[in-house]
Amino acid sequence: MQQAAAGPRSLTAFRQEHSLGAAEDLDLALELLQRVKTGAVGPMLRLYRPAPTVAFGQRDTHLPGFDAAARACRELGFEPLVRKAGGRAAAYHGGTLVIDHLEPDADAIAGAKGRFSFFGELLAQALRDAGVEAAVGEIPGEYCPGEFSVHGQDPLAPERRLKLIGTAQRVVSGGWLFSSVIIVENSAPIKAVLEASYAALGLDWDPATAGAVNDLVPHLGVDAIEAAVLGAYGRYATLAYGDFDSLLD
Repeated sequence: MQQAAAGPRSLTAFRQEHSLGAAEDLDLALELLQRVKTGAVGPMLRLYRPAPTVAFGQRDTHLPGFDAAARACRELGFEPLVRKAGGRAAAYHGGTLVIDHLEPDADAIAGAKGRFSFFGELLAQALRDAGVEAAVGEIPGEYCPGEFSVHGQDPLAPERRLKLIGTAQRVVSGGWLFSSVIIVENSAPIKAVLEASYAALGLDWDPATAGAVNDLVPHLGVDAIEAAVLGAYGRYATLAYGDFDSLLD
């Protein structure tokens, strides 16, 4: 992606130490997008571990099983929400890392597909830097399927591939938000809530495609993956670090 690869550029990284709540975390991302596009705050990365959430796509809400899917989520301890971006239901919890990347852009719509490709590869490289055999591309049967999902391969069983990163994008006049969710630890609850949700929605998928980074490389945790992601972003832009609380003032 020529636009994303060009430079020089800078980003301020903000580490959010605690979830504000499932809905509040999503709402803050949209609020920050409005502030970034007007120049009230600069280009940024926001990194956090979310509360247990199932983020449904807009299309999911029109299916007859949506209410049952939402109930199943709550019974399993996940908050069901509907996100502004497209796609199907995706689940995450405190064992995952969410990266919200926001930049102003006078022609944000034009670069949308290129961003999926460019940042998908950036994130795949971050996983490879951490020791995961990772690549960009949809795997058959994955949940919330996407052309630019990032999957990992089991080094001991190459035919076993797991979806590890899902990406979504919100584009407005004057700026964009690129959100990435990396499933790092404790995949069992995520698998369980996805199975219940997709069954209620009547959607086919292969539960064997769901998993976490440490299902493939057991010693890796969220901190290690965060460090690898920041390392990869450090090759894209000059990073500075900000106080997350300053975004809440």
